[in-house]
Amino acid sequence: MEGAFLVEVSRRIKERRTNQRLTVQELADRAGVSKGLISQIENGRSIPSLPVLFQIIQSLNIEVGEFFEDLKLSEPVVLVQKKDSFEAFEKEDAHGFQYQRILTRSMAASTVDVVLLELAPHSQREEVRTEAFELKYILRGQVDYLINGQSYLLEAGDALFFDGRLPHLPRNTGRQSCQMLIVYFFDQR
Repeated sequence: MEGAFLVEVSRRIKERRTNQRLTVQELADRAGVSKGLISQIENGRSIPSLPVLFQIIQSLNIEVGEFFEDLKLSEPVVLVQKKDSFEAFEKEDAHGFQYQRILTRSMAASTVDVVLLELAPHSQREEVRTEAFELKYILRGQVDYLINGQSYLLEAGDALFFDGRLPHLPRNTGRQSCQMLIVYFFDQR
């Protein structure tokens, strides 16, 4: 289990637990594991063994097939994360810190390049391709991102992840500048 698959399993466990109005401790007691382990699994910080995962699923009174229904192992080439879908989580012994998971992806060893881009209104250039996976986080303004012929409208707080080898072009069609944080993940294989 890696990347988005692990995050989705973690999200489903937490969602089912909260829908059943169970505390972390109650689920841990039912599953015969520690409260800390349930917390770590729900926050994507620990990968449960298969027997533990099945114990948790059974403790939530869910059929295994139902739990994994529509869960995909393959990941999309382009992933848009709207700001209202970011998942809040807590870390142990971190009070007053508000974490929001924007994106989790497992990738082979790579070089990471972090860039701020200021995109002027009505700026122009041709589509490009990069030899990197790209994460864009919109800090200010809005942008219409064209990727492989598909358009994605993003505004402040939204995130976008895609394979930069696809032809892509950001277009600021607004009246103010758009600022985005960009993280490039260059493969070193």
